[in-house]
Amino acid sequence: MEKIRECVVRPSSSLNLLSHQEITAAMETGDEVFQTFQNCALAVLNTGNETDDATEMLQEFSEFSIAILPESRGIKLRIRNAPATAFVDGKLIRGIQEHLFACLRDIVYTQAKIESAGGFKIDTSTGITDTVFRVLRNAGIVIPNHPPQLVVCWGGHAINRQEYEYSKEVGYELGLRGMDIATGCGIGAMKGPMKGAMIGHAKQIKSSGRYIGITEPGIIASEPPNPTVNELVILPDIEKRLEAFVRLAHAIIVFPGGVGTIEEILYLLGILMRKENRNIPLPIIFASPEGYEEYFNMVDNFIRQTIGEEATNFYQIVTGNSEQVAQLTLRNLNRVVSHRRRINESYAYNWELNIPESMQWPFEVSHQNMAALKLYRDLPKAELVAELRRAFSGIVAGNVKPYGIHQIRESGPYQLTGDPSLMEAIDTLLSELVASGRMKVSAENYVPCYQLNNVENEKTISP
Repeated sequence: MEKIRECVVRPSSSLNLLSHQEITAAMETGDEVFQTFQNCALAVLNTGNETDDATEMLQEFSEFSIAILPESRGIKLRIRNAPATAFVDGKLIRGIQEHLFACLRDIVYTQAKIESAGGFKIDTSTGITDTVFRVLRNAGIVIPNHPPQLVVCWGGHAINRQEYEYSKEVGYELGLRGMDIATGCGIGAMKGPMKGAMIGHAKQIKSSGRYIGITEPGIIASEPPNPTVNELVILPDIEKRLEAFVRLAHAIIVFPGGVGTIEEILYLLGILMRKENRNIPLPIIFASPEGYEEYFNMVDNFIRQTIGEEATNFYQIVTGNSEQVAQLTLRNLNRVVSHRRRINESYAYNWELNIPESMQWPFEVSHQNMAALKLYRDLPKAELVAELRRAFSGIVAGNVKPYGIHQIRESGPYQLTGDPSLMEAIDTLLSELVASGRMKVSAENYVPCYQLNNVENEKTISP
């Protein structure tokens, strides 16, 4: 691929005016944090080149480098051997430039604040929630005096064309009704709703449409921001990213996806099923096109078999009819507005939701931690959902994240142990995801990154 040998860029919005102390903090970035920033910067510069293999991208651009250069008014970046597709006539595309400095803001400066006295406090539940809020506010995502119209859309990046077009149709119907979109900022079901909403907004002469991409360093390299994203924020880890989604959302629409989408659904149910949150409206719609109902049939069956019928009260399933999806979303938004007005809650950030520390602390995927998961039916439902979510988080890491793939190569598959019926339900769901092509590889070539063990007789279930 063609590369741009060298260029220097200055910030256009984020970090365009810094104090000398802030400049010093940027220059003193630790090697690990800076390497994370450089990897994410390369992913952003690779926007539009729809690859989901981070290792392949890093190998192709092994000579890529980025350096922070201080100036009296702030900083600039010197970039070498960047993808030429990020430039037009030798000049960096403006949207990519803004995403690049969003990476610097959210990775380098956020980490500096976490490490400094008087900065972010992430050792308590309230401190984590405050940190998520401040990262979002610093990125300009949390806006006061703005109508509650943000719809979070989840779904897979490796979906088929019909599912992609359907997600775009739903986004179009949402855009016609003035709603903004937030997604994980990648391709597939994360890109479709944004593209559709852009057309809907244009038809309604709405020039202030928001297409918010919410990601984290471990994901952005394999899911660079799609070109539609006009506001990008990078949270420190997957748990803070998930908390950002649910506290920002006025409604959530889930499209078909893979294991990562299952993880997001479990996280959401784990919060809403807590007794402290039972009366807080957060509408959820599972939406798929006609003829592609099998994904949510699988998910619905899995939820009923593992968590129970009670969990099905928290979501609606709609097949086809993109207009109905948008109408239901708008109707449910009215409930959200009424509730927040009644209790005097912020429209911009849902402080009321109770998220336990166990769901806020980062789950460090390792063979030891995966083996220690408690997948037993006698756990409280909300706790069981949290454990299942961690299991799927580990499977995501083993499938798509470089460190997880390396762990599997070095030490073999992760071991998961639990009640026989839970193990069988997990095995059935994952097998169906592989067979239906939702795990990135063909069923013939797929090598599982996990083994499921029956706790009663320690029988290994082959995926």
